Amino acid sequence: MIVDFHSHTYESDGTLSPQALADFMDERGVDVFSISDHDTLAAYGAFEPRNGARVVTGIEINTTYRDNEVHVLGYRVRLDSNELNGLIDTNVEARRARVDRMVLQLQRAGYGITTEDVIREAGNAKALGRPHVGKALIRKGLAPDIEWAFRNLLRSGKPGYVPSTHVTPQRAIEAIHAGGGLAVLAHPGRLKDRSLIDDLAPQGLDGLEVFYPLHDADDVRIFREKASQYGLVMTGGADFHDIRYHARGVGVSVDPGDIGPFLDLVL
Repeated sequence: MIVDFHSHTYESDGTLSPQALADFMDERGVDVFSISDHDTLAAYGAFEPRNGARVVTGIEINTTYRDNEVHVLGYRVRLDSNELNGLIDTNVEARRARVDRMVLQLQRAGYGITTEDVIREAGNAKALGRPHVGKALIRKGLAPDIEWAFRNLLRSGKPGYVPSTHVTPQRAIEAIHAGGGLAVLAHPGRLKDRSLIDDLAPQGLDGLEVFYPLHDADDVRIFREKASQYGLVMTGGADFHDIRYHARGVGVSVDPGDIGPFLDLVL
């Protein structure tokens, strides 16, 4: 079965429109999918799935906890949830403040970009992030590509890096639940400290994103065991942003028995 519960449009830091991404899902034969933009639900209402594909409302909330950037995916959330939308607004404001600081630091390091340049690159997106800063640097001829911008300017220890100051994962989990949704820990293999799984699982986490392009066989085995240990459902997604950097495109192949418990809860 081909599914994808983790993908991004230009409403956050992807490059495709919501409809173009939905069409890409159809092209790849994805049976069930979510658009999980960072800190926004704006894609919903802006696309129609093709050929009977089923859609689960989704969002990826950026959080920070114990010096880790922790991403929490929310599924089957209500678009009109006051608590969830309030949390989104908080994160959007924190993102803007972070970009302002990044731009200031880059200016001090001799890189002539402005916050307005970054906003221009973001287009429709309200949730500003480092990719938009990178694109502004490229547009100004100050970086050859995104990889170079991140490696030399936007990562920890580099002149344009500013640590995230998002909400905590506990608050994200609470807001997702208040919005009628399920909270899933995104790409646990990318955590600096994997013990956070053991910390967050008893605090309301509903699932783990076990099937992910950067997870190797050992990762999948470990996260399967964690899901079983804590009674968490398993999900999967390609984390697609841009075909230039995500050549595999969208969709992950999973066993129906693995994804079934999650689908039973959200469909």
